Amino acid sequence: MPGTIPNLMETNVYAVRGRVLVVGACLPQVYPEAAERLAAQADQVYALCLESTHINMAITKLSAVFGTGQLKSLAFASVDRSPHCTQMHYIRHEIERVLPGHVPVEDYVVSDAGIVRVPEEAVELSKSLAKLARLMGSEPGEDIRGG
Repeated sequence: MPGTIPNLMETNVYAVRGRVLVVGACLPQVYPEAAERLAAQADQVYALCLESTHINMAITKLSAVFGTGQLKSLAFASVDRSPHCTQMHYIRHEIERVLPGHVPVEDYVVSDAGIVRVPEEAVELSKSLAKLARLMGSEPGEDIRGG
């Protein structure tokens, strides 16, 4: 990825088109080789930092991008285990609730183990800590208020 990656939030919605990759802003610094490999599959790459931009603002921006009809596909890529980057993968679900007939969307995380494609079900499960805890064998707890 030569040069500076444009900030999604500072880009006109009509400029975003084709096969688009949105990366966590820190991904190219933390894992440059993985960022390059992911970028090679996209027509355009944009950076998004959910530490400085509220997720609702990103949802609004990307909903407007979807509304232009110029997207062929969208992929999100983040640094694994980053609490801010994890939110990036929830954007898709919020957009799909209000905009039917979406384009294909994929999710990736990058760690020391490399690039991992994250299935939609895993993203959805990560939003429900209670369900995740049950799947890991936790029993329902007592009501901490005492009844």
